[in-house]
Amino acid sequence: MTPKDAIALPDRLNAKSATLVFLAFAAAYFCSTLLRAITATLAPVLTQEFSLQAQGLGLLAGGYFLGFAAVQLPLGHWLDRHGPKRVILWFLSLAVLGCLAFSAAGSFTGLLMARVLLGMGVGACLMAALTGYRRWFDTPALLRANSWMLMTGSLGMLASTLPVQWLMPLIGWRALFWCLAALVVLSMAAIAWLVPRWRVAPAASPSTPALSHEAGYAAIWRSRYFRKMAPLAFFNYGGMVAIQTLWAGPWMVRVAGDTPLESATGLFWINASMLVTFWSWGLVNPYLARNGWPATRLIAWGVPLSLAVLAGNILAGSATGWPGWALFCVTSSVMGLAQPAVGMSFRAALAGRALSAFNLVIFAGVFVAQWGLGLLVDAFSALGLAQGASFQAAMTVFLCCSIAAYGYFISVNADNSVQ
Repeated sequence: MTPKDAIALPDRLNAKSATLVFLAFAAAYFCSTLLRAITATLAPVLTQEFSLQAQGLGLLAGGYFLGFAAVQLPLGHWLDRHGPKRVILWFLSLAVLGCLAFSAAGSFTGLLMARVLLGMGVGACLMAALTGYRRWFDTPALLRANSWMLMTGSLGMLASTLPVQWLMPLIGWRALFWCLAALVVLSMAAIAWLVPRWRVAPAASPSTPALSHEAGYAAIWRSRYFRKMAPLAFFNYGGMVAIQTLWAGPWMVRVAGDTPLESATGLFWINASMLVTFWSWGLVNPYLARNGWPATRLIAWGVPLSLAVLAGNILAGSATGWPGWALFCVTSSVMGLAQPAVGMSFRAALAGRALSAFNLVIFAGVFVAQWGLGLLVDAFSALGLAQGASFQAAMTVFLCCSIAAYGYFISVNADNSVQ
């Protein structure tokens, strides 16, 4: 085994190696978020071709997150045991199959099954990277890399808007997924070439037996800090992702009266705003952490601002276009600081499980919000509300859940000291 292949557990990568590893993982995460958000841009054509109602569209978009969430708990075990490189390559193979299956689907059921497979296939893209960063990067680099991975994700979402809208008339949405499969394969090649292999920690000696809970998730679920953050992750962060990757688009078309092209343009600017925001977090977060502003404190101050923006968007109704939803997503971006904070609250040997468990909470929330908002819109419409009012009522339910989650967060006294 070469020095590149065998990374000792405490070692940090040098700047050049760390940059190459970051770029390889970022390429895969770019593909992951492009596939995540593409449903918002494809919503008009898929709604027309497959006669989808709001709940069907929400279920289709949420299928990605259902598949994503389903793999998170075993993923955590596999990451800690086998390492990021081996695990992500196996998972991305499923993503390639999911792209090809989506392009060939002839029914809503086929689309949904392919969408679930896609979610499973990209389920390791961020967690594999963060697990590796937890071992290979020092704390300032870890904080910066996390924010810049989310920035890369915003770039993928950006690519899912106007570029997709421009390409569809040229090649069609089915051929587009062949191109996406090719991009995933290229990212796999970069990871296989650049990311070092994992070396598992030596087994504990008989004189210092491993604790039984190290084999599972007991230590994760028992953590007060994890439980403090979980409701915010489910409702506030999961709901923001659901709006960014789906419901902002239908709101702009059905409530604000935009055309599909105007909606895609609005989604482009929403994701461009998030790209700049996460780039900025990557620059300033290490400085803030050194000067008494850790993630928990920033979240405590930032979340109320996002709730106020959401309430304003709901009240404005048809006057709320992409700037209102961009502001909501930007103010909600403070929740992106929660993932490295949770990861750093556990020992490196538990990092994969801690991060995957937290990711499970987030993406379960995304699935519930994407499908749930569609169900609520259709339910309020069935009760006689106009289309715009149905969207406003559904968003009000989401706002109330988010307020309750924040209330629980501030009621629990816990920090992210290492478990």
